[in-house]
Formats: sequence, structure tokens, C-alpha cells
Amino acid sequence: MSRHSAIESHVLVYDGDCAFCTLWVNRLRDWLPAFPEAKTSQSLSLEPYALTQDDVERYAWYITPSHQYAGHLATSALLRAQPRFGLRLLGWLLATWPISWVAAGVYAFIARYRHKLPGGTPSCDPAAPSR
Repeated sequence: MSRHSAIESHVLVYDGDCAFCTLWVNRLRDWLPAFPEAKTSQSLSLEPYALTQDDVERYAWYITPSHQYAGHLATSALLRAQPRFGLRLLGWLLATWPISWVAAGVYAFIARYRHKLPGGTPSCDPAAPSR
């Protein structure tokens, strides 16, 4: 099975109410040679994926038939599934110490302040009541 056909069974789950998240999913879809089916957390039943509402409010998820990756590791897994060596290498680096620690911190910072970043809206605020 080729790397491109394998990615067809993968799913990227993200917060569709967040304009910042939607902007970046669309950019990555345009930039990357292979892209999985992207689903908003609001449009799918979380139970088959063994995810909770809290899980999808805190992280983007990259789900393969055998693994679930959250946050910066979701980005890493998406890059490691690419056909280009450079992108796969970048994905491996994002999951390797000490870069992984930095990537986790950057992801946490962006997730916390995504409503204040370019493309963000008040609906992106994870602290907003009753999301």
C-alpha cells in the first residue's frame, strides 16, 4: 500500500467553531501533498473514536487505524505520513526529544491564545463559556 493511499484511512479532527483552527487546516490541506479526511469535532460522534468533548476542545487529533495523536504529536503524525522525505523528517523531529518539549509548549501556547492570533475570533477562545 502506498503512503498516499494509507493516509486515506486517517482522520484529522479539529474544532470547527474555531476560525484559527479552520484557517490552518485549510492551509495545510493546500500545502501538503497528502491530506487525510478532516472532520470538525462538532460534526461527528466522538464515541467511535474514544474521544471526549474535553479531548477535542483541548487538542486537534490525528487518528489512524492503530493510533490516536493529540496536539503537536498530531502535527508530527500528519507530517510523517507525507510522501516527501523532508516533511517526514520534520515530523520525526517534532516527536523527538528535546524538540518535542518545545513543540508541545508552542502548541499549548497557540491553543491557549488562538483567539488572539491572526485568523482567530472570540469563538476560538478555549476559556469562553459553554462552547
